[in-house]
Amino acid sequence: MSTTAPSLKRSLRLFDAVNLGVGSMIGAGIFVVLAPVAALAGTWWWLAVMLAVVVAIANALAVAALAMKHHSSGGAYLYGTRELGPVPGFLAGWGFVTGKTASCAAMAYTVGLYLAPDLAVPLGLAAIILVTGVNLLGVTRTALAARVIVIPVLILLVALSVAALSGGFFQYDDAAPVLESGPDSPWLVLQAAGLMFFAFAGYARIATMGEEVREPRKNIPRAIMIALSITLAVYALVWMAGVASIGVKGLASSPAPLETVAESVGWPVWLITVGAAVAALGALLALVAGISRTALAMSRERDLPEAFGQVSESHGVPWFAQIVVAILAALLIMATDPTTIIGFSSFGVLVYYAIANASALKLSASQRPRFSPAWLNAVGLVLCVALVVTLPLTSILVMIGVYAVGLALRWVLRRNAKLV
Repeated sequence: MSTTAPSLKRSLRLFDAVNLGVGSMIGAGIFVVLAPVAALAGTWWWLAVMLAVVVAIANALAVAALAMKHHSSGGAYLYGTRELGPVPGFLAGWGFVTGKTASCAAMAYTVGLYLAPDLAVPLGLAAIILVTGVNLLGVTRTALAARVIVIPVLILLVALSVAALSGGFFQYDDAAPVLESGPDSPWLVLQAAGLMFFAFAGYARIATMGEEVREPRKNIPRAIMIALSITLAVYALVWMAGVASIGVKGLASSPAPLETVAESVGWPVWLITVGAAVAALGALLALVAGISRTALAMSRERDLPEAFGQVSESHGVPWFAQIVVAILAALLIMATDPTTIIGFSSFGVLVYYAIANASALKLSASQRPRFSPAWLNAVGLVLCVALVVTLPLTSILVMIGVYAVGLALRWVLRRNAKLV
């Protein structure tokens, strides 16, 4: 029924890859991070968002450049292994797999939280089962589902933003955002930027599925930049709409900021409730697909057990890795909440992209495209490290422990492989 270490089928067109990237970013960010970023940065929210944007662009260009050279699954895990060595590659892959598995739990919980808060856990578990089932049917089914989810969510967010901006500009309450203050410390702006970056990390899913994209040298860089550009435009609209309609304090204090924005412009709240749940479902769909491909790549290099390399002959997907991710996310959903897990995920993802930027610095002049100069890779590396150290101390300490466990597991696997 399955084989180990075959190549995956190149079934994804440019449009499919863009949809997967946009679905990952929109669902993972805009319905989750507005409140904590506004609470930390206050009226300096725009600076936190801009810092996150700069980091995202630098990272995206580094990944796009590396994808032109390396066309297999794995993303920065593959790039780090090929360009820097096995240990840096492992750190990238382990951070992605563990951090994003936790994010799966957060996204699944978000689905339930928006639909029916009292049933958040069972609905989250149902979401994991549904998404895993779709992914197991093959990457073309994943791409089709992403298309069905992403386009309506984008239309909803743009329409809400236009309505809120019109109301904000023409019916502005002089006593609202003007009197709000900035953060108590510049450090909080950096911390907010680190959390905001969580929302832009979806383009990594395109790179991790590089083995399934048609004409990868051309389409992967294009898909990454198109997906990021669309997301940046939508995020800018939503942030401005939120501040114009309910103010920074309103965003910071609301458990569901976009629902509060909808109320302020007279929209039915259920539209945002359904949109948020659908967007989180789309992010979960792409997360499970991306994590399983990275796990597949790590298995090929003996950084994870060989079982993670099993690919279904009938549907061409790493089925074992997908099932394991689903089981772990289901266990985590009963012990975590979306807000807390953002810090854990941000740590792993920032390490992942720091290694991607360091890998891009190793590209020779003949291998380096014009859009990703070495100085930009250096800026991306420095900013990733800077944002990592500003994350909450609990997130840093927990993730250091997670990395220690991963390195110990890798040592055991390597040692046993030498003994065989």
